[in-house]
Amino acid sequence: MPDILKYDVLVIGSLNADLVVRTVHFPRPGETISGDDLQIIPGGKGANQAVAAARQGASVAMVGRVGKDGFGPFLLNSLKSDSVDIANISTDESATGTAMIVVDSSGQNSIVLSAGANGKVTSKDIDALKIKAKVLLLQLEIPLETVIHAAKWGRQNGMIVILNPAPARELPDELLLSADYILPNETELSLLTGLPVRDVLSAEQAAKALLNRGAKNVIVTLGNKGALFVSNKQVSQVNAYPVEVVDTTAAGDAFIGGFASFLVEALKSDSELPDVLLLAPALQIKAVKYANACGALATTMFGAQPSLPTKEEVEKFLS
Repeated sequence: MPDILKYDVLVIGSLNADLVVRTVHFPRPGETISGDDLQIIPGGKGANQAVAAARQGASVAMVGRVGKDGFGPFLLNSLKSDSVDIANISTDESATGTAMIVVDSSGQNSIVLSAGANGKVTSKDIDALKIKAKVLLLQLEIPLETVIHAAKWGRQNGMIVILNPAPARELPDELLLSADYILPNETELSLLTGLPVRDVLSAEQAAKALLNRGAKNVIVTLGNKGALFVSNKQVSQVNAYPVEVVDTTAAGDAFIGGFASFLVEALKSDSELPDVLLLAPALQIKAVKYANACGALATTMFGAQPSLPTKEEVEKFLS
């Protein structure tokens, strides 16, 4: 029987080729505007979060699918260059996933996704894994039934399960119950709960609605207002770090990779710590502060994976 491979972080999710154009403002319906030269950048929430965690020093493996087109090798080579294990990424007959991204002059982005091979990731891909990890990262750019299966599989195998519910959609309670941490932004939290999220107070109310449905810990990223940690034990707002924003693409992924890597560092001294960790408010807030720094730094550079900071960059920034 093959040996079980051990990693700090396992990511089951998407790989996309990001087709990015910068322009002064987003086009209105029916409007044609000029933009800068097209850039093709490695992306996808799953791949971004894998690279984000790897650049923070975590050992990372990724599970997903790419197509047989030219984008597939491009994305795989990019992951390899950041020491992400790609042995469990399959090649599918479908086209590789793509994201068409427009970035305006303020750094905000508008994104259209084409799932491609990401839509072919199945429960069988997960059941075939011979991998053990401390933390499992999940998003919603692969089929929902696969995400639900992966979350249950992760819990059964003693992993801390972190769910980034993006792109936002309604979710069944069984998925909320299977995740240790749910990390939405304001828009995603509003779509998840059907409640308006306009400020910190309304974000807290919406997060508590998720707790009432079985979520354990909700961390809402609030852009320049920082992040809000909500559990049945505490509600804490963690301030943002002021930076000059160039492009917000992948800032949330940088946050999640930073949060996961901080948890991994805490887990290295004690294999039984996951149960304790969920009861340690101060440690969780430290993880959110670190994640805030990762997210802030990501907004100071253009592109998805190129903007993800290294551990050294984050430590220098925090010092």
